Amino acid sequence: MSSTISGQTQGFDALVSGQAAVMQAAATPVAPLDFTVGSVLRAIAEGSAWIGLWLQGLILQVLTLTRAATSNGSDLDSWMADFTVTRIAATPAVGEVTFARYTPSQLAVITPGVTVTTGDGTQVFSVIADTTNASWNAAADQYQIPVGVTSIPVTVQANTPGTAGNVAAGQISLLSSPISGVDTVVNPAALGGGADAESDTALRARFANFINTRSLSTTAAVGYAVSAVPGVMSWSITDNYDFNGAYDPGSLYVVVDDGSGNPPSSLISAVSAAVDATVGCGIRFSVFPPQSVGAAVTMTLATQAGYDHPTAVSAVVSALTSYINGLTVGQSLAYLKLAQLAFNATPAVIGVTPYTLNGGTADLAAGSQQVIRVSSMSVS
Repeated sequence: MSSTISGQTQGFDALVSGQAAVMQAAATPVAPLDFTVGSVLRAIAEGSAWIGLWLQGLILQVLTLTRAATSNGSDLDSWMADFTVTRIAATPAVGEVTFARYTPSQLAVITPGVTVTTGDGTQVFSVIADTTNASWNAAADQYQIPVGVTSIPVTVQANTPGTAGNVAAGQISLLSSPISGVDTVVNPAALGGGADAESDTALRARFANFINTRSLSTTAAVGYAVSAVPGVMSWSITDNYDFNGAYDPGSLYVVVDDGSGNPPSSLISAVSAAVDATVGCGIRFSVFPPQSVGAAVTMTLATQAGYDHPTAVSAVVSALTSYINGLTVGQSLAYLKLAQLAFNATPAVIGVTPYTLNGGTADLAAGSQQVIRVSSMSVS
């Protein structure tokens, strides 16, 4: 007796009819078997079919877990772990807020851990230590607002990692709890650097690059090494030239950004270590933060009757800021894109003229060493 496995899954009806056909063929020519609804043989065949479906489902589940192409979430992570590849974790947004007060008659202190929130209460940020801040008192482990000073900038970090923490300027406006001697808080500039955890699709694509760049000192291999550093959002690689543009064979430099336009020195060091472990012996390399190119946008909106104009302005400002501050290293900003973003931000907008980009109507270009970020935003 032999059988053939087609590799195709079968449904309930196919399993029942298949059993009936086999049993009927085996009983011929004795007598036709009864497979009518309610018969014993029909019940046995249907019961067997349900068990077959269950076993078939278990087999399919096992098959999906044994392949990166069909695994998801934690199953994909465990599959990648066998090859020492790990998912890039989410990173929190970081930036500055300004704590201010109306009466500067006494010393006020702000300690790490103090929280502030956006106006709608959806995003929470915590004060973190920043030894480079002039108002930070290392001995007392706190920020201090001296007598006579009405406000100071303080560094905060989103409590929840991810892009949701990349809020536009002015969105942080609430003190989560009272701070003695402090009355208001606001973020004068957008917060950046927040990134979501690497998606399953992105992880699979990076794994392919991982396999294709093993033991290779190529641009693709260096690019993979840079992309695998947590916090890296975009980068550029230039070989055989130094940062100043002079021809320098046997060298390369990397420009890397974390989405803020001003990545911390710790990220530069981490990328340097990754590149050093990838390039060939004798290859000289350097890693630099990007040069920020300011984008100053002015725009006057026309809104439809029945819509709140200030609300429309806020939506457009948020859309423009999010897009521009999300540009990658070397990515230019198209002038006409600004109008498209404004119209897409809210149905209230019916006109966006006049508007300018850095005082003109031309695209704003960015080189391989540059990243474009908002320098000013005036929308009315």
